[in-house]
Amino acid sequence: MLTTLRRAFSSNPSSKLEQEVARKISKTIRNSGAESLQTMPSLLSSLNSQTVQLVLSNHTLTAETCLDFFYFVKKNYQKPDLTAYITMISKLYRSRKPDKLQKSQKFDEMRNLVDCVAVDGDLSVPVTVIASLVEGACNESKCNRDKFMGKFFDILFRVYADNKMFGEALEVFEHMAKKGLHLDERSCLIYLLALRRGGQVDSCLRFFRRMVDLNVEFTVYSLTILLDGLCKRGEVEVGRKLMEEAAAKGVKANVVTYNAFIEGYFKRLDLGGVKEILKLMEKEGVASNVVTYTLLIHGFSNVGKVEEAQRVFDEMREKRIEADVYVYTSIISCNCRSGKVKRALALFDEMTDKGLIPNAHTYGALIHGVCKAGQMEAAQMLVNEMQSKGIDLNPVIFNMLIDGYCESGMVDEALRLQFVMEKKGLESDVFAYNSIASGLCKLNRKDEAKGLLFAMVERGVSPNTMSYTTLIDIYCKEGNFVEAKRVFREMEEKGNVPNIITYNALIHGYSKRGNMKEAHKLKNELENRGLIPDVYTYTSLIHGECIDGKVDRALKLFNEMPHRGLVPNVVTYTALISGLSKVGKSLEAFKLYDEMKEEGITPDDTVYSLLVGSLHSANV
Repeated sequence: MLTTLRRAFSSNPSSKLEQEVARKISKTIRNSGAESLQTMPSLLSSLNSQTVQLVLSNHTLTAETCLDFFYFVKKNYQKPDLTAYITMISKLYRSRKPDKLQKSQKFDEMRNLVDCVAVDGDLSVPVTVIASLVEGACNESKCNRDKFMGKFFDILFRVYADNKMFGEALEVFEHMAKKGLHLDERSCLIYLLALRRGGQVDSCLRFFRRMVDLNVEFTVYSLTILLDGLCKRGEVEVGRKLMEEAAAKGVKANVVTYNAFIEGYFKRLDLGGVKEILKLMEKEGVASNVVTYTLLIHGFSNVGKVEEAQRVFDEMREKRIEADVYVYTSIISCNCRSGKVKRALALFDEMTDKGLIPNAHTYGALIHGVCKAGQMEAAQMLVNEMQSKGIDLNPVIFNMLIDGYCESGMVDEALRLQFVMEKKGLESDVFAYNSIASGLCKLNRKDEAKGLLFAMVERGVSPNTMSYTTLIDIYCKEGNFVEAKRVFREMEEKGNVPNIITYNALIHGYSKRGNMKEAHKLKNELENRGLIPDVYTYTSLIHGECIDGKVDRALKLFNEMPHRGLVPNVVTYTALISGLSKVGKSLEAFKLYDEMKEEGITPDDTVYSLLVGSLHSANV
């Protein structure tokens, strides 16, 4: 192939016919343009790659005329070969004028042609072959070899990067380094950015190291592209080391660089690391921007540091940094998560008063907050406002509303909303089905809950741990332990791991039926799996032992709870007081009652009835 391609730039004379055809074509296109060749079929019938090459190499033709001819041939007759592309690019390079606009237009044309060379598989050859052809074009046109080769390969490097042809781009880069051609930092930045967007962080790091080894000048922008990738992968230590090395070379981190570290440390839940970066920014005199504050508010909110998020928001306002919709959405979401819905609504009003337009995420955060607070009327008002502004409901907001209605006991409204959602062409996911099934169970509509979960599977929605747990709980409450255990086995076979709630459903079921052997066996099993029994686990077991008349065992379990860091609740106390009362241990029952009140737990009417009953039993 190399021999064939080189022939066009060799000194071997073309045939007299080819030279004559080329001469006539050149004259025609100089006077009348390439389209006029359409009227000369006899001339075009003699057209071949050598003729095309002779026309493009004609020094009397302008670059514009040659380009017109090049595209005419490409469109109507034959695909130009690699030699023709390189000759055309060389001609455009030599014809550039001092005028900036014209220079830019020529550069764009050169880039378009290089792009064609890069993406056309038929023109794919090793870099060494391309280099040989480029040298031939330089010799033919007598242009500055180093300048043209540097420009050509720089464009080729960028084009390969833009087309995600990373191996080919690296080959060009190494060829340029070997030949001592100028390596442009901006082109290297484009390659780094392409690698980063392609998720190739390791390749990004290797290339940056190679840049440093070759003494290629780099800026904070190239550095930050790499550091952002490392931080998003949680490799903040590697990033910090690179930042220090860059600082030693005089390249200082900017606010975008520091923001990448803040995001990285929050991703690792490392608040100490966040604090270090903020101190470093202060030391280096780098001021926080709106993105910094957004990251801090969002990050502190996610780890439950609501007051810290609020402090950051207040600091931002003190510094007169204008909060955008993203900042407001983050702080609104933060307040909603912590149950401060009134504060969130006030912030929403403040935001709209400033002329900022809420987006779907802003409304979503507020709707989530009011739904969790059981304020479904407010949720519907927000939905109406949102839709009036042209923002349609998405599956996430539908799920929030469905869950909110179910938690408020308005399951039929949730079912209506699911119907509306599906009419809009949105599929119900496992979260929606689980919410409705759970809501039906709370209203003792267990058969409907089972039917819904079976329909979910028939529709191709895979059940998750919560789906299986809901079914297990239903079967346990029905006393159908054979089916409960079958579902439990199926759950594990399908790769869904039982959690503490799953085990609690089984333990509660067996305990209520007096099968304490199986209940304790399940407690041991969950502990062997690394799960930790909670208050609900112990309360179920205490209740079961009391039903079985084994009050001493119940007391032992009760006394074990503080050692596990568990605080008994009103249900735990009620179960044990009930057990003690039934066996006539009124003294112990009243002692527990006093302890209950000392712990700040308010007894209900059931406890009073049990205590009165225990006195009656004791007198008898």
